[in-house]
Amino acid sequence: MILGIGSDLANIERIQGTIDRFGSRFKNRVFTEVEQQKAGSRKDVVGTYAKRWAAKEACSKALGTGLAMGISWKDMSVTNLGSGQPLMQVTGWAKDRLAQMTPKGHVAVIHCTLTDDHPWAQAFIVIEALPIRGIFDSSPT
Repeated sequence: MILGIGSDLANIERIQGTIDRFGSRFKNRVFTEVEQQKAGSRKDVVGTYAKRWAAKEACSKALGTGLAMGISWKDMSVTNLGSGQPLMQVTGWAKDRLAQMTPKGHVAVIHCTLTDDHPWAQAFIVIEALPIRGIFDSSPT
């Protein structure tokens, strides 16, 4: 079952302006060390930050909270699988909120997709609840 859906569109040039103005203060407030390392290793540094910004916004919407209810930017972090597929991880308050949303007997899975086409970066997040029995039981349900 779908627990939450979120999307966000970020302007890459706006993120560039914020980085130009606030530099590491902005990066350290919003992005984890891993996210900063990933962005620094990419050819399109600002586009990478913009996609992750959009993903955090989209995730907060999928959690049903937005960023106004105590969730921290760093409670949501985008990493990548070896294949390059983005993976949203949650900690802190976001993890607690995800647990509250997840029905008993289910496990939550966060699906994340990112894209950009200058000057836009976009993210979609879908939070799905899967029955635990269906995940670990190889017999037909």
